[in-house]
Amino acid sequence: MDGSRTALVEDLMERFPHVPREAVFKEDLLRGGVAFDASALSDNEKGEVKPKSYFIFSFDHGTLPELGEAALRRPPEEIILTGGPYDLRRTVVSVRVNPASPYRVASDEEGLLGLYLDGRRIADVGVPPMPEYYKHTLSNGKSVMEVAPTIQWGYLIYLTVFRVCQYFGAKEECQYCDINHNWRQHKAAGRPYTGVKDVDEVLEALEIIDRYDTAKTSTAYTLTGGAITKTVAGRDEADFYGHYAKAIEERFPDRWIGKVVAQALPLDDVKRFHDYGVKIYHPNYEVWDEYLFKMYCPGKERYVGRDEWHKRILDSAGVFGARNVIPNFVAGVEMAEPFGFKTVDEAIASTTEGLRFFMSHGITPRFTTWCPEPTTPLGKANPQGAPLEYHIRLLQAYRATMDEFGLASPPGYGPPGPGRAVFSVSSFMDSLSADAAVAAE
Repeated sequence: MDGSRTALVEDLMERFPHVPREAVFKEDLLRGGVAFDASALSDNEKGEVKPKSYFIFSFDHGTLPELGEAALRRPPEEIILTGGPYDLRRTVVSVRVNPASPYRVASDEEGLLGLYLDGRRIADVGVPPMPEYYKHTLSNGKSVMEVAPTIQWGYLIYLTVFRVCQYFGAKEECQYCDINHNWRQHKAAGRPYTGVKDVDEVLEALEIIDRYDTAKTSTAYTLTGGAITKTVAGRDEADFYGHYAKAIEERFPDRWIGKVVAQALPLDDVKRFHDYGVKIYHPNYEVWDEYLFKMYCPGKERYVGRDEWHKRILDSAGVFGARNVIPNFVAGVEMAEPFGFKTVDEAIASTTEGLRFFMSHGITPRFTTWCPEPTTPLGKANPQGAPLEYHIRLLQAYRATMDEFGLASPPGYGPPGPGRAVFSVSSFMDSLSADAAVAAE
């Protein structure tokens, strides 16, 4: 190979020295994926490595049938990068499989895993050990990994209690989201993939985690799933997601930090979340630009509307406290063809405008690095995703805006700072200073 990817990465590290070098590699792996040699795959739930759980989206650059052996023997949930010629500090990266990626995880002659770029070993790779709680099943035979998988190196229990979204079809689905396809592909492959998780199953899985997680590594849980425009099991969105929180908090008071990802709901609904014991509310605004929100989130625009969505986010700060309202956006879709910005400058300016809007009210958004999944309209049209430079400059703009408004790193995300962060689906926590957290965290 000609080493062109290495040259690009090194150029960006040189041009943006205040962005940790670890974050540059992490963003490139998240935006473009990584290939796995057979030697680096797991033995699924029978092995010693914690396998990828597909906890909500596929986060892959191919459908399961296109992933080859990686569809039969799952890759690890995450990898840790350390050392190598760039002397990388410990960096946790969510695994997004791309057989065509210039990055490859493989074993060397001594059987030690490494990350290779343009044929050169650039980091040592650690894989998550199979947690003890994954080795136990529920009384009905279901696996803990299916009901209550953990991510972020065990920090977060991810409870996707509704596996599909009621925004359905081209006129309603968010254009970057493959939650509905991911459900379909797992069912087609014969994998267990529960559509609506029973609250008693969730509690039983949490009991197993609590019993065997003796180090108390799991610190938070997220309740999430697809948008509910009507009802599920006779419950509206606030009551559906909220009744899981109520049950968890009654059974395990203050064992974990409770978070819920839901739509931006009316204030009375938001108060119900709070009353049920939820500590942190994620009413994700997805993309800032007004036109792009309408084009990329047609269901959210139709049912709620961008301006009302933003108003509800600000209103919810009066219930949870501004620090505990943490809306996500999908970093990179700003540059997706055919509607997105044509230059990195324009995209960063727009996204920073959104950051300033929320941070000026004490609300700290966070972001997920866009993975262009191939079954989505934006993934099909933009298989390369957004340029790496956009992601690096976003990290720079994000930290600068936080500093401008004197904000600390958001709660429920583990420690900030390179070498310390565990948040795995973007580098925003890696790019903050280690002292960006408040003393209570």
